[in-house]
Amino acid sequence: MKSLEEKISRAIWRHTSRDWINMSNVDVVIVGAGPAGMTAAKYLADKGFKVVVFERRLSFGGGIGGGGMLLHKIVVDETTIPILKDFNIRYLYDDDEQLYVIDAAELMAKLAVGAIDSGAKIVNGIYIEDVIYRENPIRIEGVVIQWSSVVMSNLHVDPLFVLSKAVVDATGHDAEVLKIVARKIPEAKIVLAGEKSAYSELSEKMVIEFTGRVIQGLYAAGMSVAALHGLPRMGPIFSSMLLSGKKIAMLISEDLKKL
Repeated sequence: MKSLEEKISRAIWRHTSRDWINMSNVDVVIVGAGPAGMTAAKYLADKGFKVVVFERRLSFGGGIGGGGMLLHKIVVDETTIPILKDFNIRYLYDDDEQLYVIDAAELMAKLAVGAIDSGAKIVNGIYIEDVIYRENPIRIEGVVIQWSSVVMSNLHVDPLFVLSKAVVDATGHDAEVLKIVARKIPEAKIVLAGEKSAYSELSEKMVIEFTGRVIQGLYAAGMSVAALHGLPRMGPIFSSMLLSGKKIAMLISEDLKKL
């Protein structure tokens, strides 16, 4: 007769293994479970694509959780209202500032729920060590993954691979995937200009404008766009993060239809 301890382990191993086998080859890998990444995940999954979001931390939300200087509210403008409604996120209108105010915890939770309910997977504690690339033309065809705890422990453990048709760098200010490609695949000719200082009004517009494909198979959304193109930062207004996530989802959807 199996003990409860054995049953616990067997159930977790069985279903985790099934998930990882299923995730070994997906349509889209999104790196970073912040606002842009989770928004993109929902809209891509809504269109029937197999999507996995890898987050190096043990929680999702990116920069949302800290609000503005640890105050538990963030703001957006009117352009994001359709997205907020798609995710069932509540908001209040501030008449004085003409901005919409959202509880940070609700935004984090409902972005994640929206992505998961649409069929995307979010897996925490996964570090992107490298990418998979091919030549003629240079293109990205997946990521090389490792447990974040292994990296933090400074252990030498070989990673594993996840194949995909598209990889999205939604890692925020650090632009972690873009940095890997820029450093290790010089033929890709990616040069990160580095994020500029704060200019919220300009940044909100430019991040959306510059969101897009970097090279074949590799895309940038959210603050990774600012790091790539030398755009200013905007602080705890998240309109462009949500809109960037939706824009990249639409672009990838169109690109994948051509394959």
